[in-house]
Amino acid sequence: MIYNTHLFKSLLKPFILGAFLLTSSLPTKADVVEIISFGHSAFLVKGGGHSVLINPFNPVACAKGLKKPNVKADVILVSSELPDEGSKDYKGTYFSQPGSYAIKGLNLQGSSAPHDRLGGRRFGYATAWQWNQGGFNFLHLGGSVTPINLEEKLLFGRPDVLFIAVGGGAKVYNGQEAAKVVKDLNPRIVIPAQYARSKVLKECDQTDIQPFLQSMEGVKVKKVGKSYKIRRKSPEETVIYLMP
Repeated sequence: MIYNTHLFKSLLKPFILGAFLLTSSLPTKADVVEIISFGHSAFLVKGGGHSVLINPFNPVACAKGLKKPNVKADVILVSSELPDEGSKDYKGTYFSQPGSYAIKGLNLQGSSAPHDRLGGRRFGYATAWQWNQGGFNFLHLGGSVTPINLEEKLLFGRPDVLFIAVGGGAKVYNGQEAAKVVKDLNPRIVIPAQYARSKVLKECDQTDIQPFLQSMEGVKVKKVGKSYKIRRKSPEETVIYLMP
């Protein structure tokens, strides 16, 4: 059974914020959790008795040329219902709207932010997702382009793993904007997403990862491959993990 509580600004948001912070502060035993990258902003997180698929795509727009994953998951979290970051052609319980959800012992927190630099007037709103899996605090900021405010910093806390779009263009952070968010949140592990990898597509207005890495000068960078297992002892200082 799934429970959904919408974030009413005047009444429920402070209560949800306090409850989520209390829950996030409780000590938990971290398992080994595997992260698999499918390219663009699509990832599968497996561990702690759950599998969470993030931003599954159809190979169109900025995901053109990528191989469509043959995968299913318990839960699917999407930034929006655009086909390159919110395809419904996958098996799993699908979430796209902001709110607080509980499903099979997994607590999910979705919050809304403009998907463009015009207050959402062009591309609407994107949903950022936070959840605890296997003892790790995961945060996927999806297609947001807005700076992190104080309330969001308190809500998100310090992520163990932050997935963040860095390629710029009309719908996601550019390298400098993403670097500012990383510095504000101080995550242990940063996994960049949504940037041009092999060649610039005509259908896509994103740059490669270099502007982000240049803006994060001095931060350790590791190439970890398409699959990586995070273990109980995650780094204290921020490390950027590059996944193809």
